Amino acid sequence: MKSHIIALSIALTAIISGRSQEWTYTDCVDYAREHNITLQKSILAEQTAEADLDAAKGQWQPTLDFATTHGYTNTPWSGGNRNAYASSYGLNGSWTVWDGGVRSDNIKIRQISLEQSRLATRDYIRTLETDLLQIYLNLLYAKETIEINTSAAALSEATAKRAHALMEAGKMSRVDYAQLQSQYEQDRYNLVNARATYDARRMELKQLLELGLESDITPAAVVWTTQQVLDPLPPMEESYDLACGLDLQLESLRLSQEAAALDAKVARAGHSPKISLSAGVGTGYYAPGSAFGSSLKQSWNEQIGLTLSIPILDQRKTRSAVAKARVQQLNSSLDADKRLITLSQLIENWYIDTRSAQARYEAALQQLESAQLTDELTNERFRIGYINPLELLSSHSALTEARHTLLQAKYMTILGKKMIEYYRTANVTLN
Repeated sequence: MKSHIIALSIALTAIISGRSQEWTYTDCVDYAREHNITLQKSILAEQTAEADLDAAKGQWQPTLDFATTHGYTNTPWSGGNRNAYASSYGLNGSWTVWDGGVRSDNIKIRQISLEQSRLATRDYIRTLETDLLQIYLNLLYAKETIEINTSAAALSEATAKRAHALMEAGKMSRVDYAQLQSQYEQDRYNLVNARATYDARRMELKQLLELGLESDITPAAVVWTTQQVLDPLPPMEESYDLACGLDLQLESLRLSQEAAALDAKVARAGHSPKISLSAGVGTGYYAPGSAFGSSLKQSWNEQIGLTLSIPILDQRKTRSAVAKARVQQLNSSLDADKRLITLSQLIENWYIDTRSAQARYEAALQQLESAQLTDELTNERFRIGYINPLELLSSHSALTEARHTLLQAKYMTILGKKMIEYYRTANVTLN
């Protein structure tokens, strides 16, 4: 409840102020839990499954109904009374004593269906969390990319201004100045592209949260240390075992196998005899005749009956139903096996990608350190006139590229580690 209030407060503040508000990853998850339309529909599906379960339990109750019939007859060529009125009133009830266990098995099937609906809702919540995680990290990556490109553009602008001053003083040719000015324009263009990418990623987050035009969103900054990025991963086999125990899709498929076995039992019950009990009371009135009250009293009747139904031939309907149920049971078993394979492949891929990203991150750290040192020396040599603009441009480009490489490796590593955490714990945290 507290998280809902926080998320709602953030949304209302954004709407009232009309300004961009900082949202943490947790804020996004809390808001999505309350407002995501697909999630709300999944909850409605749970309610439908609950209603189906109540209907299945109701099959154990007897039926009771009241019926009345009224008729008017006209016999124009009759020698006696030409017009007659007849009515009947009856209260009838019935109850199935034995149906081969179909009612009990149907209740179990509906209970399984309800549990699967609840699992589907929980699984969608997890999917929503991981989708938000990837989009949120992409947004943070785009935001830091802007910072890198802003720094590169500022450096290029300062260099171009200095080059212009040197050209005016006759210490630099127009060709060299044009090259440095061109680099500045290119860096400005890259910055514009980075901002456009950031806006696109922010729109993706708004769409997933289903925020309207009146709302804006800015991700809250998250800082990861080098140690956090490079911390070793837990054993892959252990992660797989934990994932198998927590995977909701796998649990739902196992329930499907149970439901298919019950369907087979229900189908086999088609060969079982059925016993039902019925009872009723009724009366009627006929006019012309005796008085209404006397007629009702004289016509009063009571009946009770026991019906035994033994199936003999049913056009192979029961046999076909049993065969289909067995096929469904085997199909559910195969789906469960496939899910286990899929889980193992997903986890292995995340481990491969994450370890590769960690290796790239370590290499990028060294590359960035080297590029920074080279850039500092190149700037100093350019200042005293020892190198030409092309060498300076190459140095600046190498530094910017090294920053981008490090940033990309960092976010690929963080995403992989968080996804592995999700498979191990069924929970996603960003810090």
